[in-house]
Amino acid sequence: MARQYLLGNEAIAHAALEGGAGFVAGYPGTPSSEVIDLLRARRPAGVHIEWSTNEKVAFENALGAAWCGVRALFTTKHVGLNVAADPLMTSAYTGVTGGFVVLSADDPFAHSSQNEQDSRLYAAMAGLPCLDPSTIEEAHDMLRDAFALSEEFGLPVLFRPTTRICHSKADVELGPVSTEPREAVFHRDPRQYVVIPAHTRVLHRRLNEKQAGIRRRLVELGYTTGEIRGRQGVIAGGVAAAYVREVLPDDVSLLVVRAYPIDPEQLRCFCLEHEEVLVVEEGAPVIENEVRKAAGCVLVRGKQTGHVPAEGELSPALVQTALAGAGFIATTPSLPPLPEAGLPPRPPILCAGCMHRSVFFAMKKVFKDGIFPSDIGCYTLGLQLGAVDTTICMGASITVGSGIAQTVGGDVVSTIGDSTFLHTGLPGLLNAVYNGANQVLVILDNRITAMTGHQPNPTTGWTATGEESTKVSLESLCRACGVDWVETVDPYDMTGLIATLREAKARTGVRVVIAKKPCVIVERRAKVTRPQFEVDQSVCSGCRACLRFGCPALAFEDGAAAITPLCSGCGVCASLCPQGAIGKEGRPPAKEPATGGAA
Repeated sequence: MARQYLLGNEAIAHAALEGGAGFVAGYPGTPSSEVIDLLRARRPAGVHIEWSTNEKVAFENALGAAWCGVRALFTTKHVGLNVAADPLMTSAYTGVTGGFVVLSADDPFAHSSQNEQDSRLYAAMAGLPCLDPSTIEEAHDMLRDAFALSEEFGLPVLFRPTTRICHSKADVELGPVSTEPREAVFHRDPRQYVVIPAHTRVLHRRLNEKQAGIRRRLVELGYTTGEIRGRQGVIAGGVAAAYVREVLPDDVSLLVVRAYPIDPEQLRCFCLEHEEVLVVEEGAPVIENEVRKAAGCVLVRGKQTGHVPAEGELSPALVQTALAGAGFIATTPSLPPLPEAGLPPRPPILCAGCMHRSVFFAMKKVFKDGIFPSDIGCYTLGLQLGAVDTTICMGASITVGSGIAQTVGGDVVSTIGDSTFLHTGLPGLLNAVYNGANQVLVILDNRITAMTGHQPNPTTGWTATGEESTKVSLESLCRACGVDWVETVDPYDMTGLIATLREAKARTGVRVVIAKKPCVIVERRAKVTRPQFEVDQSVCSGCRACLRFGCPALAFEDGAAAITPLCSGCGVCASLCPQGAIGKEGRPPAKEPATGGAA
């Protein structure tokens, strides 16, 4: 096939088909989501593709397929690998029959994540091979070949692209999609797959015995390559190696590490050819620690000496700064231009008409002194409305809220999205009921997994590949967990929403309010239209009550409120205007004060 200009995740998705993947499972998480999105759009024959309810579920599904001899791919982002860490660690003991690739996309600088984390450390802890591409073409080739490497050693292989690999574009040489037939058969072997202590001790020893062979094989595959060009050397890994190549002088040597575990003899030989070495990598000092063990008396600089930043992502300019600081080049690069002074900040904001905004607005009105634990999703932006006090990881709003309720007391109102609730919220709700936590849970049900790209989930009624499926009832799930009081509300109905929250406030125990309304972006794509709204300038008093709602479709011009073309027609602002100055376009606005009231 000819070379094509592709997004990194698109190249990775095609590589999975070239490598013969027959089973693909994951949970959406930026920057990994497009891999399954692209595969499900292509719908390759004979390949099972699914969005699972969480990463642990997805991993175990893929592992089961790999135990049957099918080549399997599991996709996640770095924090999602935490959720799958339990089966990941033990899968290294049990091994696999079919090739099993664990794609964990790291996010240096936490562009869309709650932390920075290095998946290479999981591979080292589990004793698994890890492939770390420095370019998009390498990502394609390495993932394609990772299935065979997995089968060679009977182990899962961790594949670690980062944001700039996943979301950049480059020319990639694509190969043919694999047509190799594979029969799925499970061969019963309790000593391999039943990890009771007697079996585990033997399996652990076998895993350790594989490590030397893995190191040798990675050297033979040429994943770590170097060139001696002078008495100073740079050792780099991942996308940082691409930045190094852009700015490295011709008289400085370069060793690029693309796979782990690193062969210590290969590192030692490179180091001994140089007087000093600079290690450049994103994330943890994984390469640097190995270099320091192998370097002997050679001077080693990197993160631990402060020459390379200990956090965030790198860039060619930062690499130049590191090279200058280490004395490898004479000058430090010029700083990037600063923005013009006085420009207003543009933080992320909920969409115009987003159902989450009205819920948070009403929560603050009803629970003025409440504590608001929240979760991972678009609704984390409720922080800007003063209705998000904690966010730590998927599903933690309910459990953190329970801990606060059991210790501080008062009004504790937790918020969680529909997909996140199904991901890891259910056990927390069950625990809250069982242990008698006094809290309100608001499930923000926008009928989709919105933040990561509008993937389906069990509430939507269809699967990743578009097949119709059972539509899960959140109300029934909550009642099955033992919640006695469950109410569903329309978040655009401010009067009804506030009344429901007030009723929840008056009760005790675990109470659940489900705010249900489709995501405005999904509705826009489905061509759902609503009447637009406008402000009667002759009635508007300029009180700015509507602006406190925070909708980006609301503006203030010439002493009065105005509605911009961003308006989605939700109509919530009309219910908040104390003068009744807002109404549908072409109709006279109501002149009586709004029933919802302004906060």
